[in-house]
Amino acid sequence: MRTFRTARSRTGLLATTTVALAALALTACQNGTGTQDEGSASVPAASSPAQSPAAQGAPASTTGSSSGSSAAKGSDTASRAGTGTGKGATGRASGSGTGHGTTTTTPVLCNGANTRVTAQVVSRPLDHMLITVKNTGSRPCDLTYFPFLRFDEMQWAPGAFEESRPQAVTTLAPGGSGYAGVRLSAADSSGENGTTGHKLTVIFQGRTPRSDAGPTATVKLPAKGVYYDSKLTATYWQPSATDALTW
Repeated sequence: MRTFRTARSRTGLLATTTVALAALALTACQNGTGTQDEGSASVPAASSPAQSPAAQGAPASTTGSSSGSSAAKGSDTASRAGTGTGKGATGRASGSGTGHGTTTTTPVLCNGANTRVTAQVVSRPLDHMLITVKNTGSRPCDLTYFPFLRFDEMQWAPGAFEESRPQAVTTLAPGGSGYAGVRLSAADSSGENGTTGHKLTVIFQGRTPRSDAGPTATVKLPAKGVYYDSKLTATYWQPSATDALTW
């Protein structure tokens, strides 16, 4: 009987100890002071909102959106810059010689109505005269071919130095001048029917040879007149007096 009591006593003590330990373990878990398994502690840490891949991705997503906005803004800025450049180029293009800022005027024909014509006997070459035509109009005018000269009431038409034909038509800007040289007589006295003229009429040609360009010009001559003979010859219209007196 004594042995049985001892066994029961030990059994009761073991049971009491087990209950106490269980209660102690429960209390430790509730107040957070108990010992935790390291592996179990790391799982919540990895899945906490602060460390969550989703939470980390949110700021990254925001940054990506901002970068996209910046790119869009950059694209918009580049687009605006391109538009501005295009307009500037067009403006420059429009502002160029062939654009709206330049007006091209087709020349009219020079004649007695839009020019002032003078004649001067020169010392060199001998027996030569220089005819000067000044554009008094508001538009450019063309001096085509060569002048027909008529002294007084002469009935024949002098010829021209064909070798004096210029490479292009002589065009006079408003206020500009053109020239023609005239050989009045042969220096070796080989000319015929020499006479003195007191009135000179200059006849302008049109766009085709020997066509009429409009009004003629009456040119004042020296009081003593100008001597000429059958060798009377004119040059084609020239842009300079030097060229006109070469022949």
